[in-house]
Amino acid sequence: MSIEIKAPTFPESVADGSIATWHKQVGEAVLRDEPLVDIETDKVVLEVVAPADGVLKEILKPEGEIVLSDEVVAIFEEGAAASAASAPAEAEAAPAASAQDLKISPAARKMLEEKGIDAAAVTGTGKGGVITKEDVVNHKPAAPTSAPSAVAAKPSTPVAVDVPAGERVEKRVPMTRLRKRIAERLLEATHTTAMLTTFNEVNMKPVMDLRSQYKDLFEKSHNGTRLGFMGFFVKAACEALKRFPAVNASIDGDDVVYHGFQDVGVAVSTEKGLVVPVLRDAENMSMAKIEEKIREYGLRAKDGKLSMEDMTGGTFTITNGGVFGSLLSTPILNPPQTAILGMHKIQDRPMAVNGEVVILPMMYLALSYDHRLVDGKDAVQFLVAIKDLIEDPARILLEV
Repeated sequence: MSIEIKAPTFPESVADGSIATWHKQVGEAVLRDEPLVDIETDKVVLEVVAPADGVLKEILKPEGEIVLSDEVVAIFEEGAAASAASAPAEAEAAPAASAQDLKISPAARKMLEEKGIDAAAVTGTGKGGVITKEDVVNHKPAAPTSAPSAVAAKPSTPVAVDVPAGERVEKRVPMTRLRKRIAERLLEATHTTAMLTTFNEVNMKPVMDLRSQYKDLFEKSHNGTRLGFMGFFVKAACEALKRFPAVNASIDGDDVVYHGFQDVGVAVSTEKGLVVPVLRDAENMSMAKIEEKIREYGLRAKDGKLSMEDMTGGTFTITNGGVFGSLLSTPILNPPQTAILGMHKIQDRPMAVNGEVVILPMMYLALSYDHRLVDGKDAVQFLVAIKDLIEDPARILLEV
């Protein structure tokens, strides 16, 4: 029985999507719930899976093609056997598999051709031994016998251009939809807001001591969830947002919308760009729940499994450039939010304490805010509140 494979139903905020990667080829056997195709939108990459065991009969929308919500992208034949299954038995006895005999995803096949790599030399880690794009990227030739040839980067995955010495190579690739949307939102933030940034620094020793004292017990008590720094900052931000509601508000036309809840977005870096999944009602979440949810979001973002709902909304955002070594930066607003907190690298610095020089683990904090709604006084006091709560973590628990 033939089944139409359709694009997912996009939310109202998403007009269309584009075919990113076909994981199966026409005539290839597919098991139920195996990935068929990835569809990239402005916000996330959506995965379409097989509705049953069968064969991909026809691809109607090739890679790069624009698709609309619920549009038919392929025809699937339920219960059919793959054409490869009826291949002569002698093929199994062949001394070496050819590229045609191997199971290779379309994206991997394209990269193999660009890199000039023999498919038989690559080990497939996908289901049923399928060679994926990641397998090609991670493949390391055993012993190159000649000068390497120029290779081009896959649009969504940065790959270094490897060329013989003295040669200059350029490769033009289209910007991904997600990267284009990121660019649009960054320009929107700089062009439509009166953005200003205030800075402060925080002594991380109290939190580090507390974390060191309880991290093992915390992990044991909460089913393996680790105690990180982000949980402290999310809890501190929620308390500070209650005290300064303008920082948790948004501008809608000529109206100011004050939110009676704290939906905190946590910026997560992926190969395709920065995404911001949201912790719903973060003010009601325990430290363990916050850390568990952040870890879950990080894993799902890495695998491209975040949903539209995961990244919709948010009243405030926290971004941590310190994990990449950033000492100080100016985070850009995430419209329509009016503020974003930037965390940075923890670095030992000499500080004056009670007239003496003491070496302390310090972190610079940055708060970018929309000056149209948030006054400088409120922004500075908000950041001071974050600093006070982090430097005395008991105040987070006591809400004082």
